[in-house]
Amino acid sequence: MSVQVLEREFPNDHLPLLRWLMFTGVCVFGFVMLWYYGLFHLMLASDKTYISSIILVLYAATCIHCFVRTAAISRESDRAHRVLSLVSHGEPHLRVVGEDVLAPDGTKLPRGHITSHIRNIILKAGLQGGSIDQTLLLRGLADALRGPNQLGSFASDSLMKLGLLGTIIGFILMLAPIAGLDAADHASMKLSMGLMSDGMAVAMYTTLAGLIGSILVQTQYYMLDEATAKLFALATDLTEVFVVSALPRAQDG
Repeated sequence: MSVQVLEREFPNDHLPLLRWLMFTGVCVFGFVMLWYYGLFHLMLASDKTYISSIILVLYAATCIHCFVRTAAISRESDRAHRVLSLVSHGEPHLRVVGEDVLAPDGTKLPRGHITSHIRNIILKAGLQGGSIDQTLLLRGLADALRGPNQLGSFASDSLMKLGLLGTIIGFILMLAPIAGLDAADHASMKLSMGLMSDGMAVAMYTTLAGLIGSILVQTQYYMLDEATAKLFALATDLTEVFVVSALPRAQDG
């Protein structure tokens, strides 16, 4: 019951998720316009290697992953602000009961990475009998928050390389008919020009799809990394000021 009261008292902080939704909304509008004018159909019909289709599928999957991670960071940010509101009112005197961390009035801190980090600090201080250095614990927290975000750089690099792979394949398809080209045979010339045009289309469309997909993925994960860095900074300030600094006095008491 107390947790529900706190959720109503402190507003949710879902700004990272709202930014992602705004950016994705603009991108979806652009994709709809491209589809409306037939550019998507032209690209898919001209790409005989289907690399552009693979890039689109990978981009959609990466966007879903970024959405899940952004929603998770938004929830963690909301919980961190509620924890800050609880521990910043006077002396915290937090205590660990099982998997939960309780305030002096018995209110449970919202579960999450930040609360787990505070729990580890209190347990470590209890075992050491005094103030602690939370450097190693902060490294673990940073890995927990930023670890899954590494998929963004891998996905962006993969989209770029798929676009370059399509470029190479397109140029191979474009230059292959030159070996058997006969200038005196007009039918052969016409067929070769058609094959060269198809190869050029593959090279251009795959390069364009790879570049645009890579840029959009990098932008999304840049916003996600920025939100994660702000959350980590909030967790560091919260624990250093209101948790670690109060541990010696709690031990003396």
